[in-house]
Amino acid sequence: MIAIRAEDLTFNLPKTLHPNRVFKQECMRKLLFFMLCCLSSSLLAQITFPENGVADNRDGLYAFTNATIYKSFDQKLENSTLIIKDGKVIAVGQGVRIPPDAVVIDATGKTIYPAFIDLYAQYGLPAENPEPRERGGRPQFLTDKKGAFAWNEALKTEFDAVDNFEPNSKEAKEWREAGFGTVLSQKMDGISRGSATLVAVGDERAHEMILKEKAGHFLTFSKGTSTQNYPSSLMGYIALIRQTYLDGKWYAEIGKKEEINLSLEAWNQLQSLPQFFAVSNRLDLLRANEIAKEFGVKYIIKGGGDEYQRIEEIKATGAPLILPLEFPDAYDVENPFDAEIINYNDLKHWEMAPANPAMLEAAGIEFALTSDGLKKKSSFLDQVRKAIEYGLSEKTALKALTHNPATFCKATDMVGSLNNGTTASFLITDQNIFDKKAKILEVWVHGKRHAMKSLKEEDISGNYNLKIEQQAYNLVVTGKESPELKIVNADSSEIKVKGSVQYGVKTISLSFNPEKESGKYRLQGVFTDNGFSGKGQDANGNWVSWTAEKTSNTPTLNKEEKKDSSSNEKPEIGKVIYPFVAFGREKLPEATTVLFKNATVWTNEKDGILENADVLVSNGKIQKVGKGLDAPAGATTVDASGKHLTSGIIDEHTHIGVSRGVNEGTQASSAEVRIGDVVNPEDINIYRQLSGGVTAAQQLHGSANPIGGQSSLIKFRWGKTAEELKIKGADGYIKFALGENVKQSNWGDNQTIRFPQTRMGVEQVFVDHFTRAKEYGAQKASGKPYRKDLELEALLEIINKERFITCHSYRQSEINMLMKVAEQFGFTVNTFTHILEGYKVADKMAEHGAGGSTFADWWAYKFEVWEAIPYNGALMHEQGVVVAYNSDDAEMARRLNQEAAKAVKYGNVSEEDAWKFVTLNPAKLLHLDDRMGSIKAGKDADLVLWSDNPLSIEAKGLQTYVDGVKYFDREEDKELRQAMASEKNRIIQKMLDTKKKGGKTRPVDGKRQELYHCDSIEGEEHQH
Repeated sequence: MIAIRAEDLTFNLPKTLHPNRVFKQECMRKLLFFMLCCLSSSLLAQITFPENGVADNRDGLYAFTNATIYKSFDQKLENSTLIIKDGKVIAVGQGVRIPPDAVVIDATGKTIYPAFIDLYAQYGLPAENPEPRERGGRPQFLTDKKGAFAWNEALKTEFDAVDNFEPNSKEAKEWREAGFGTVLSQKMDGISRGSATLVAVGDERAHEMILKEKAGHFLTFSKGTSTQNYPSSLMGYIALIRQTYLDGKWYAEIGKKEEINLSLEAWNQLQSLPQFFAVSNRLDLLRANEIAKEFGVKYIIKGGGDEYQRIEEIKATGAPLILPLEFPDAYDVENPFDAEIINYNDLKHWEMAPANPAMLEAAGIEFALTSDGLKKKSSFLDQVRKAIEYGLSEKTALKALTHNPATFCKATDMVGSLNNGTTASFLITDQNIFDKKAKILEVWVHGKRHAMKSLKEEDISGNYNLKIEQQAYNLVVTGKESPELKIVNADSSEIKVKGSVQYGVKTISLSFNPEKESGKYRLQGVFTDNGFSGKGQDANGNWVSWTAEKTSNTPTLNKEEKKDSSSNEKPEIGKVIYPFVAFGREKLPEATTVLFKNATVWTNEKDGILENADVLVSNGKIQKVGKGLDAPAGATTVDASGKHLTSGIIDEHTHIGVSRGVNEGTQASSAEVRIGDVVNPEDINIYRQLSGGVTAAQQLHGSANPIGGQSSLIKFRWGKTAEELKIKGADGYIKFALGENVKQSNWGDNQTIRFPQTRMGVEQVFVDHFTRAKEYGAQKASGKPYRKDLELEALLEIINKERFITCHSYRQSEINMLMKVAEQFGFTVNTFTHILEGYKVADKMAEHGAGGSTFADWWAYKFEVWEAIPYNGALMHEQGVVVAYNSDDAEMARRLNQEAAKAVKYGNVSEEDAWKFVTLNPAKLLHLDDRMGSIKAGKDADLVLWSDNPLSIEAKGLQTYVDGVKYFDREEDKELRQAMASEKNRIIQKMLDTKKKGGKTRPVDGKRQELYHCDSIEGEEHQH
């Protein structure tokens, strides 16, 4: 039934109807109310459904008069009329002619808005929560789904939300009460979620509620309910998406002639829809944009609410956004020890998150708003108002709730405004929707009314002259929805009043004690033109008459009212820092001209170690090395007397700065995945390692499978983006692995289904994959159409000497094996890393041309390294092998200078050569020695100023430069620590104040950053 109150309505009686009879307006209203109550929920019968009874085909013609109407977010009409018919807007404006048969609703004092639109919902679709595979259960490599579908269940391209949509009256009511009339509904499951459908949140049949059958395609970096092992990492998700784009193109051009693949067929059809990508943070947003650029797609990206932390880079993407309003609660920081373990960025994000929409608005970024992430939809408007409190304009807020979402899903002809022809979905409010006390009175969806409050609730607040027979009192009424009534005596004392008001029938009841010890007056009355009147009984039970005449509209009490402590001032918040973690800066440092004077310079060139020498740096390059150099105008001179200047340390083997998994070990080969896709430029270990003189590193895939993923070579440009960290023009590398990890020695019996499971099988994996890569290369070279395979592309690059192997290794037998496999296919293994038995085969390595990047003195931490010795590096060095010492550990990397010193202790390597183990030699292994690794004019200005001989345990890194930019300074570090302590305390005090005022708080979670090693599987340590 449609909830319409008789008192809400007026009726325009046609002049030709009953000319000799006059109907009282009240009678007509009651008659109309009765008729409407008999009206079924559907004003227009659907011809495809039979009627069980008498059909009612009335057209739902309504006229809303005297309202403030937002025709669109930027078009506000005062004292205007909205007319709807058949669920559509047919007219809106001032002086609009009202059809004679329209139901007229007086909306005086009310505001009408287009209903809100949420583009990120799973309304009306079945929830799918299969039992997760038991921990330790056997792996699933291929899909279990029957039919000619994709090999991977995370691709749910064939799912169409419209085929599964069913209105849910309970959920629809929650949506409407939050102001929404339309949602874009998708099945939130899978990397590709198939098509989403645009629906109205009414209570009618699905046939009537579906506005646009297929209105979007959603992608995510999550495989959802798929129980397949692959992909298990973020880089695996990205690789699968990239391969699917390529496969879709291949299928359209060639593949459909060779096989039927319903998933790829659906994928190609989805490409004509608006493309949405859901991510959880600003770094993933930028990753999604890299995919968009590669394949020429424009994504509408549902973000994580932290976009302000990388606002310039996000603006540069040009991507429209969907913003959640899930602002974090304050931490409970009463315990100072708990407060100490909260991450600095979490503290700052709590304070700054509500300003995210305002900052994006200021940057000119278009966005919509979503209720996703909120525990209750009823809190959505409060969150919008909070964003407005933090600087978001009301105009942009309304645009983000109406026009923008309609534009993003290409539905402006249906929703997002109240233009003629659009769907009649709108809100009626008692005042400006963004005022904190504003209430949604009604939501109309598709021309159907859903009332929350009566439109005719009157504001009776004010002062009244209450007369009971000859006795007079001052009656004060405050509040609108649930009025409070107080009586004030002549002596200013207040009398408690028990009272109630019923607006629908316009009645009021009062009871009070006029004097202490006396009985109660009990009064009942009705509304009058200027107050109330009625009858009742006094304290003695005598019947009395009474009236209450309004004397003012503003209620006042003799006692001083509490002042509203709220303020319209924008809350004060901290500054955005880059990166948005500890030791971030408001402004990033820039390259300057620097002259180091009188240093001990470790050149790593034929000049060796120079005493009292000068080095001039400008434009990111080393300009001069010598003595007695003059400082150019504007240069900064650093007195390096008694100090040592070296080139920056290069870590050939690290796993820091990687997001959501370092291994994609679910298959024998994962050559298609790229660490470069998941670089985390905000890993605090980058800053920590800068303090230890590290300026560059190779980020390696783990060692869970024989053929791992592609490496990323980065410089430690602290504060820059992931793309800016990457070393442009560097050669491509890839991680291979041998030994216990790849044959799954310690994974448990249930996990060892994957081939290979023996060292012999590992060799066969290499031979098989390189054979396939050669065949793939021949197919490419033939000029005939072919399917581009990202895995085989990487392996073919190895054969063509365009990509180079860094291989995790320990045992001499396997080292020999891989060198022979490489020679069989005509390439060289570039680097054996770990290689703790390298001393046994150093001569063969030198002959083959392989380098060795090893640990200085690790041994006996698992069976295959029992024969490791600390002389390994020195012995390989003696045989002419290019030797480097690496970290493979976030903590050790801060002390690689000391690791280098161990080559002097174990093997009597000269200090100069030992220092090259962590500078020039890793540069050679990474083919970067023409750009870094030594101090020479023309090379990159990657420099470290040490307090002492860098091989000394007493040495401290004083300053670290990357490309001539000072990214670490020990004195500045002290200032940063003080500033952070002050900022942290300020925010903690603010949190304490929030708790004091009754704000929500949450316990400190004590989460710690996960540090990856070679054999970290899905964030869990299987070995070490």
